[in-house]
Amino acid sequence: MKIRIGVLSDTHLRVVTSALQEIYDAHLSEKDLILHAGDVVSMEVVDFLCKRPFQGVHGNMDPVEVKEALPRKKVMELGPYRVGLIHGWGSARGLEDRIWREFGNVDVIVYGHSHEPANHVREGVLLFNPGTATGFSAAGKHTIGILELGDTIHSEIVTL
Repeated sequence: MKIRIGVLSDTHLRVVTSALQEIYDAHLSEKDLILHAGDVVSMEVVDFLCKRPFQGVHGNMDPVEVKEALPRKKVMELGPYRVGLIHGWGSARGLEDRIWREFGNVDVIVYGHSHEPANHVREGVLLFNPGTATGFSAAGKHTIGILELGDTIHSEIVTL
């Protein structure tokens, strides 16, 4: 059995916009699970994403109500895999080293904060950052991530 996951981070939206609705309709509406790696910025967006099974963490830019609703980090058992979810903090330089130390015994670490997509394996662990779907992007591109967990892990960054 394959688990299909849509992955977002750093949306930085105070309301549900037409751009988010379009992303949801095109890429998330039929996924088994939606993950958000922080900096959601509003409970309205969290509630919107909860139309599908949803797991999220808060980021450094999230207001109190989001921080109260979502943890700083979590580990989920998804099929045979352990997936860590965290936002991140500080400079983009060294970010993966900092979040790496937050988890042990996971197969995937999903993170955000840098607004830059990442999709690579380190010491047998997939490090996956979907970039930013609707926030500021230094590269001028918006991205989301897709994970498929089955017999193997398939990971993809989708440019919007």
